[in-house]
Amino acid sequence: MIRRALLISSALAFAALLAACSDSGSKPAGNAGAGAAQQAAPVGVVTLAKGTFPITTILPGRAETFQTADIRPQVSGLIREIAFKDGGEIKKGDLLYQIEDAPYVAAVEQAKAAISKAQASVPSAESNLDRYQRLVGSGATQIEFETAKTTLLQAKAEVESAKAALSAAQIDLDHTRIVAPFDGIIDQTAVNVGNVVSANQTTALTTIRQLDPIYISLTESSTNLLKLRDAMAAGDIKGEANVVFHLILENGKEYNQQGKLDMSKQVVSETTGTFIIRVLFPNPDRIVLPGMYVRATVELGAEAGYALPQLATSRDANGRLTAQFISADGKVETRAFENSSPSNNSWLVTEGIKDGDQLIVTGLQSITSGMPVKPVPMKINDTGVVVPAEQPAAGDAEKPAAK
Repeated sequence: MIRRALLISSALAFAALLAACSDSGSKPAGNAGAGAAQQAAPVGVVTLAKGTFPITTILPGRAETFQTADIRPQVSGLIREIAFKDGGEIKKGDLLYQIEDAPYVAAVEQAKAAISKAQASVPSAESNLDRYQRLVGSGATQIEFETAKTTLLQAKAEVESAKAALSAAQIDLDHTRIVAPFDGIIDQTAVNVGNVVSANQTTALTTIRQLDPIYISLTESSTNLLKLRDAMAAGDIKGEANVVFHLILENGKEYNQQGKLDMSKQVVSETTGTFIIRVLFPNPDRIVLPGMYVRATVELGAEAGYALPQLATSRDANGRLTAQFISADGKVETRAFENSSPSNNSWLVTEGIKDGDQLIVTGLQSITSGMPVKPVPMKINDTGVVVPAEQPAAGDAEKPAAK
């Protein structure tokens, strides 16, 4: 028993010794970890300065033709000639279809003959009226005079009727030549030479679309419409006559033409809460085609403030814009902004910032609020890419910053 007690006491003493050694060794390790946590992490920053920046918004839209015309015949007959190439470009007044015109030429000649016949009876009626007018009371009755007068009026009326018939016949003859109503691109023909068509038939022979200029129908929310009107009423932005539209094509490139506001549909959709804005864009090279989905950057005006690049911002749970700054003591400071306006690739903020504040633009994923950091000066080039503040050496590739 005494031996067993000695063994237990020795074991307990050895365990206590190991524990003491462990405690004494863990303290330096803990101090080393604390020192590492205090080490400042490098982050890229841009120094902010107040300026005047454009107020912009991006709206989705779709391209639509400026004019569309379904071509239908206005007279009946056989198609004698098709004078255009399917899918080709046509000019106003160009011949599209020629309908057999022989019957209509004959109708014009017949109408001309009817005019000559009617005109031939006028001199005789005039002479007869003059004679009865001289003989009234001495050899002719008043009734005979009135009858002669009526006969002359009828002869002249027949001349006018024949002239009207000639005009109608000439119009029908002219309609045998179907011409383009405006400049545009023409579709494939729906008929061939030798086919018979009917006046005002429901089936179109072809369709012409005018693509220069071209409409862009943009969709905007009714909420933003109210904000826009309030800002215009307060004089913060320009009137709608001066609003500038820039187009972003499906491939992400900006269209090299500026658009102008054409109309706004004064009805809000009951299902989507949006309304339509129609913008007119020049399209001389027909780069924009009907049906294309595009985006339009709308420059509404300008306002003084600070531009925070979108790549360095986010939204909190309440929808407020947030960004990371470096505080006076060199630590990460998170700021939230109640009001902000889009400005190209940035958010325009007017409060909560002062000149010289340093906005963190790179290394955002590895930092937290209150963490000490080391600022590395950066800048954002014209394409929205973060690069070192110093001009990069030749051959160095510019790489987008990682959040």
